Amino acid sequence: MDKSGIFVGGVIGAVMVAVMFAVLLVSPSELPKPDIMVSNGHSTNTVGETTPVYSKNLSLIEIFEKSEPGVVRVNVQKIETVDGANGVGSGFVFDKKGHIVTNAHVIDSGEKVVVTFLDGRSYNAKIIGVDEFTDIAVIKVNADLSLLRPLLIGDSSNLKVGEQIAAIGNPFGLSGSMTSGIISQLGRLLPSGADYSIPDVIQTDAAINPGNSGGPLLNMRGEVVGINTAIQSGTGEFTGVGFAVPSKTVAKIVPTLVEKGNYEHPWIGISGRDIDPDLAKVLKLTDAVGFLVVIVVENSPAAKAGLIGSENTVTVGGTAYPIGGDIILAVDGIEVRQIDDILIHLQRAKSIGDEITLEILRDGRTTNVTIILQERPNGN
Repeated sequence: MDKSGIFVGGVIGAVMVAVMFAVLLVSPSELPKPDIMVSNGHSTNTVGETTPVYSKNLSLIEIFEKSEPGVVRVNVQKIETVDGANGVGSGFVFDKKGHIVTNAHVIDSGEKVVVTFLDGRSYNAKIIGVDEFTDIAVIKVNADLSLLRPLLIGDSSNLKVGEQIAAIGNPFGLSGSMTSGIISQLGRLLPSGADYSIPDVIQTDAAINPGNSGGPLLNMRGEVVGINTAIQSGTGEFTGVGFAVPSKTVAKIVPTLVEKGNYEHPWIGISGRDIDPDLAKVLKLTDAVGFLVVIVVENSPAAKAGLIGSENTVTVGGTAYPIGGDIILAVDGIEVRQIDDILIHLQRAKSIGDEITLEILRDGRTTNVTIILQERPNGN
């Protein structure tokens, strides 16, 4: 069920939490083999059959007609309800084995999950795997094979700002609804529910409302390029800014959820803040770029590598500023302008056990620090 205060409802005001804790808490691992991604004109799903890839753009009518059979309604009865109240969300068929992809927050605390297909037939679903840190979940139904129409998973890294897209889902319980719009921006950092953030998120102006969560965001070739996840709103209803978890993240997380039921995220173990003009002035920096390390978690990979946090503050104009910590300027040779650059690199290219090299500014001199990524502890 959509949460109007966190996901389809309101992410305003959580940005500072996201910035302070993002590196500490989120950095998914490397890509899996591209057996579910577009390749050589065909897409191969997890049971081996191939689906033709459309080499040219389709009309919105064609996209809807080809995709609607693979989009499902997800009804959830919550454990905490005593009156039998249900929540509703969306999902889409991932493979012919009956795996359905949706949002983790859609099925959160669900006691009973029911999936309804286009023709009205419903099936009880089993929760296979949940990753709250990317807001992805996999459920499974033993449905008639004729109903299992997997949607094609596209490559979100090919998206461009201004590109037209479409969303299909069940807003306010209105099954099989389609909206369209454009890609408004890429690489957003989306505040989530427990002091962590989802990096590399797609921003769109396609109308997304309560009930859309878990449904597919499609490009004009009818490929899934994201999972509709959240809106930025103070009312819980769409105001022109929606967010979707990119398909590259889906392609990494979902196979592991199917296999293991959970996803192990690598961990750096720092928190801090982006360098803004005021902080740059206090720190006597030429440019307002980089990420200031404020806290280094004890026994974390960052602590073992010798990163230094900010132990002191100075007050300027009534505002306290942290000083003395390492300033991250680059990660693996990629310039760090803000926290987003670190998170996106970790998500796209790194996994547990990998090394990352940080270029840092310490005491007025630049140096390199190598960190070996480890699994993030539970409860962080």
